[in-house]
Amino acid sequence: MRPNIVTEAGVQTRVNQWWNAIPFLTSSVVVVCGIIYLICLLTGYDSFYEVCFLPSAIISRFQVYRFYTAIIFHGSLLHVLFNMMALVPMGSELERIMGSVRLLYLTFLLATTNAILHLLIASLAGYNPFYQYDHIMNECAIGFSGILFSMIVIETSLSGVTSRSVFGLFNVPAKLYPWILLVVFQLLMTNVSLLGHLCGILSGFSYSYGLFNFLMPGSSFFTTIESASWMSSFIRRPKFIMCTGGNPSSYIPTYSVQNTTSSGFSTGNAWRSLSSWLPQREASNQSSEDSRFPGRGRTLSTARDPTAPTGETDPNLHARLLEDSSSPDRLSDATVTTTAEPRCQ
Repeated sequence: MRPNIVTEAGVQTRVNQWWNAIPFLTSSVVVVCGIIYLICLLTGYDSFYEVCFLPSAIISRFQVYRFYTAIIFHGSLLHVLFNMMALVPMGSELERIMGSVRLLYLTFLLATTNAILHLLIASLAGYNPFYQYDHIMNECAIGFSGILFSMIVIETSLSGVTSRSVFGLFNVPAKLYPWILLVVFQLLMTNVSLLGHLCGILSGFSYSYGLFNFLMPGSSFFTTIESASWMSSFIRRPKFIMCTGGNPSSYIPTYSVQNTTSSGFSTGNAWRSLSSWLPQREASNQSSEDSRFPGRGRTLSTARDPTAPTGETDPNLHARLLEDSSSPDRLSDATVTTTAEPRCQ
């Protein structure tokens, strides 16, 4: 019996296709966070107190590097797996819209604003004259989920959806989706940073409402970086997405068609990827169609061979007439307009 070739190569082929479909920056973040966790695991490094986001250390010793080291370290295998699996669909969609360099800049911007907001709120809670929450200043937060909450807000804003599904259990209004996730994670998981997630949501809304527009350079800035000689090795990679290939605006890109529902996280993106492979038919306008003549009309070209004698019919015209008469309900060859697919601490 002939072996089933599709079954034998199925898993490896699907994994390769899934990985190759992830754009350059998103896959790079997954690799970096995975390697860092693996090194920590193999070497037994667990001194996260030295690299985590620690408000008291930042204020007293001005350790600003914690703004960025905190987002690439993770405390457990489940922590890094969950964060990276959540990053892949959202980061891929945003990278296809913005481009790899612009998304990298946005990631640093979100990391910086999240840290500043975290520091301000922690300072107000820890040093206010009424009641001081000293423990907030000594909370050690690590993980990429603060950036993920910002991306959730931005991706929800870009998609134009009116509702989203929370893990496929129930739908909530799109604007409440990140807040519902904040509460759910806080209730279901122990030892998570409420303030880190909250600051991610606040930064995401600040970007979505244009409050960071003055911090976003124009498209020429990103084009200049991409044209630099030291970037040539990155640009040649097939998964690298040029900023010129994304939205030309340096601020918030928008979709031309708004969906009404989304399943959230990876489920909605997987369905959009699946539906893109399905054949699509153009919706006809029933109100303007004459019921006596079903189907779509086609305008025939009047161009003919000037050398042909008068009264002689064009053979191409006969072929088109026969084609139309054999399939009266055939749709026109006009292309269907589709939107670019594009697309916790």
